[in-house]
Amino acid sequence: MSRIGRLPIPVPVGVDVSIVGREITVKGPKGTLTRALHPDMRVSRVDSTLVVERPSEAKYHKQLHGLTRTLVANMVTGVTAGYRKSLEITGVGYRAAKVGEKLQLNLGYSHPIEIEPPAGIVFEIESPVRLAVAGIDKELVGQIAAKVRASRKPEPYKGKGVHYLGEQIRRKAGKAGKIGGKK
Repeated sequence: MSRIGRLPIPVPVGVDVSIVGREITVKGPKGTLTRALHPDMRVSRVDSTLVVERPSEAKYHKQLHGLTRTLVANMVTGVTAGYRKSLEITGVGYRAAKVGEKLQLNLGYSHPIEIEPPAGIVFEIESPVRLAVAGIDKELVGQIAAKVRASRKPEPYKGKGVHYLGEQIRRKAGKAGKIGGKK
């Protein structure tokens, strides 16, 4: 049995889960998430937990079992605690600002980059060089954070650009200069 798939998902107090056909809806204090599940996977409510079951021991069903359980658990966590990805900007003159709901990035290009947040995503500016992407959908938070990072990926020589907080950037040595050789 899948080690992840067999774990029951605890449903905290204040979270309402409704399963209609292959669609699961999770409502909590932070919002509502809906997802269509794979037709082979069955999610059932047992007391105050959710249990994911698979039809067979086929490899494909084992893979789907763990995936489905993780997706549903992420929905429950999202509507209770939410998700947050922190990013940091490195570079002289590089900064972030919030203009209305949009995120405006000055990253050394001839123009500022504006990123419109989709529904359910909030940009938080902690300082001009630190920002966070927050929301209840883990997939969407990660996707938007990756989009912000892609606007100026960190380069390997000086490390300038946008990177995740705590991300290790592989650094390269620059030019060695002239050693010996002709004059």
